[in-house]
Amino acid sequence: MPKLAAFPKAYMQALCKDGSMTLAEWFELATTLDIDGLEFYAGFLELADPANWPVLRKQVEDLGMSIPMLCCSPDFTHPDAAFRDAEIAKQKRWIEMTHALGGSYCRVLSGQRRPELTVDQGVRLAADSIGACLPFAQQCGITLILENHYKDDFWEYPEFAQAMDVFCDLVAAIDHPNFGVNYDPSNAFLAGDDPIELLKRVSDRVVTMHASDRYLIEGTLEDLRREEGGAVGYAKRLSHGEIGKGLNDYDAIFSELAGKGFDSWISIEDGVDGIDQLRRSADFLRNKIAQHWPGG
Repeated sequence: MPKLAAFPKAYMQALCKDGSMTLAEWFELATTLDIDGLEFYAGFLELADPANWPVLRKQVEDLGMSIPMLCCSPDFTHPDAAFRDAEIAKQKRWIEMTHALGGSYCRVLSGQRRPELTVDQGVRLAADSIGACLPFAQQCGITLILENHYKDDFWEYPEFAQAMDVFCDLVAAIDHPNFGVNYDPSNAFLAGDDPIELLKRVSDRVVTMHASDRYLIEGTLEDLRREEGGAVGYAKRLSHGEIGKGLNDYDAIFSELAGKGFDSWISIEDGVDGIDQLRRSADFLRNKIAQHWPGG
């Protein structure tokens, strides 16, 4: 049966920028969610000092949870080899961080969709860079997870492998036991793609999942795809919503994953409207997991 983790989507500014919230305060809030783990983000201010890594791990474990996943944003599609080498070095440090936190999964991305890049060039640069990190990940017992992502907050361009066909090409280019997919159904909408179609194309490679939901503020999905599929800036027609009340079909998603024997981590990326919303989303997912994995 899959396990539930949570990501502090509502508190990123406080935890990564102004320091107005401590991780310990987030941990205490998370204990009210009845979840198994906490997904960490490499940009948490308190992670800057490696001496804090084992301390934070103990704090989480003392509360009956673990830290299964680390969310990172390497940029592997830069044309300059020295830049890519620096990104590979950062990713290896994040792999070390994941290991020290007791985690098993460390996110990778492709990089930015720079205008001068062809698809073949971008796939090769990203695949080669991820490949350069995999021996170290294997040595540390960490699986690198590639997410069908939209755009890091600090990037000029959207994700190179945002579109389904490009993402699938990149996944197919990497064959390693310590590599898999972190599936995010909501990001498929932002790419103008069908989340279920994408899942069916990569479900045998999915090892973790981000759970969130989106709803249309106005118009239709066809309007979204026609006007803003793959555009820079978050699609204006889409907004974060409580899980189970948006566009994602969690019955279809969990049916496909259960059929593939998925039993790993589902991390909740929700709660932009506060901890009560996050708690309702966790309750919804727990009930759906029980329906689709009844033997658990």
